[in-house]
Amino acid sequence: MSTTEPATAGGASPAPEPNAPNYLSHKQILVILGGLMAGMFLAALDQSIVGTALPRIVSEFNSLDKLSWVVTAYLLTSTASTPLWGKISDLYGRRPLFIAAIVTFLAGSVLSAMSQNIEELIGFRAIQGLGAGGLMSLAFATIGDVIPPRERGKYMGYFGAVFGLSSVAGPLLGGLLTDGPGWRWIFWINVPIGLVALGVVAAVLKLPHVKRSHKIDYLGAAIVTGAVTTLLLAVSWSGPTNGWGAGTTIALLVAAVVLAVVFVLVELRVSEPIIPMDLFKGRIFSGYAAYAFLLGFAMFGALIFLPLYLQAVKDLSPTKSGLALLPMIVGIFFASIPSGQLMSKTGRYKIYPIISSVLVGGAMVLLSTIGLTTPYWQLAIYMFIMGAGLGLSMQITVTAAQNSVPRQHMGTATSTMTFFRSMGGAIGTAVYGAVLTSRLTTHLGDIVPQSMHGMVDQLAKAANSVQALHALPQPMKGWALSGLVQAMDDVFLVSLPFLAIAFILAVITPEQRLAGRDDGPKPEGDNADLAASAAAMH
Repeated sequence: MSTTEPATAGGASPAPEPNAPNYLSHKQILVILGGLMAGMFLAALDQSIVGTALPRIVSEFNSLDKLSWVVTAYLLTSTASTPLWGKISDLYGRRPLFIAAIVTFLAGSVLSAMSQNIEELIGFRAIQGLGAGGLMSLAFATIGDVIPPRERGKYMGYFGAVFGLSSVAGPLLGGLLTDGPGWRWIFWINVPIGLVALGVVAAVLKLPHVKRSHKIDYLGAAIVTGAVTTLLLAVSWSGPTNGWGAGTTIALLVAAVVLAVVFVLVELRVSEPIIPMDLFKGRIFSGYAAYAFLLGFAMFGALIFLPLYLQAVKDLSPTKSGLALLPMIVGIFFASIPSGQLMSKTGRYKIYPIISSVLVGGAMVLLSTIGLTTPYWQLAIYMFIMGAGLGLSMQITVTAAQNSVPRQHMGTATSTMTFFRSMGGAIGTAVYGAVLTSRLTTHLGDIVPQSMHGMVDQLAKAANSVQALHALPQPMKGWALSGLVQAMDDVFLVSLPFLAIAFILAVITPEQRLAGRDDGPKPEGDNADLAASAAAMH
């Protein structure tokens, strides 16, 4: 006989039917929202706050050659663990897994702050990333548990704000803390935020969970971890370091493809797959998973290279460059709040990802025109358009995917969407970095006088560091800055084909009316998601 964990937030209630919705009241949701947003903010903030402090860290540890691993270690474990958190939370419940994710993240933060050498920091950042993989996906999955799809739009602005705020607060806080009490405080600051999240979640997030027989797919977990690890090692480390045609890079890419194929074959045969392949038979889920990947691919180009432009070309400090990104946050607010309200009112969402891909594409075209003398007000408009585009899709696609799958797959579906966006961002970052390096050399070759072509490689190397670039004498500094800006323009244009595909996906992906509080649970069974997509097309 099935048993349930007692009590919803705010009081006891009868045990629910398996997979039946157990939505909370507005007041209960607002209480829980604080803890979930704090957890999400931790994970989102740590993707950007460390970058500002890296020069100081590698100087203290005298380990410039291992700088990239401080970022790569976090990226590896956070991305690889995302689908595992979602699946295990479907089996054991959101609350204990979300608490475990917070504790893991805080442990990694404390250990990172106490690191005595670069090797320790890399290892502890991997622990931190392991927790971060659960924070983001489990927060969204919990939202799927407690808020009906039709009403999630009312809360979209809050979550859009978390992402926007973290993208600005990361470089800003990183600069302030590194220049103030020291770089270790970029990790210590996670402790009070994490404790607040832990307290709220432990106190009020008490959702019924139907206990059922289960069998964890350890083989699938190991294979997907290996596939993600080899892919990210290829694009984040071997490709940029050894070259994209190097034997190591090619071997890692081939291994990633082979492991991915093996993973799919294994998942088709096990009883409790980490990522059920049936999810991808539904056109809504598969369409928005691909859309999330492509938008993540395109989005990270702007988020990474805009601060570089502001610091290198406009000569802003890390703190001021963070503040200069505020128009993007305003754009996210401007778009996410009203679109969420309209989505809740109408139960429709299809138009927003379409407009999103158009706005982000338009912003990329505009950003590809920036130069050495582009005024800030003009750049602010471009950033606002970019933010508005992101605000129209970041959470809406997750809601659409959640609405299209059976409730027993809520955590898995949510974490899979987060996984695809993270993979898109990781691969996009590597591709953009390769394009920037290649085009920088090309443009410098056109800019530098023929008699001084021997300096091209030296100038290209100097452009990798804002400090080294600013230390160059004129006219070499001017040549390097001009080449860097032209290379950035090329990077923004590279995103356009991917955004065009995202636009097509948004147009052809069917829409399913968002379920409300009074709608019953979705049918169980392997083909429930297919039924949902079929219903959407009638």
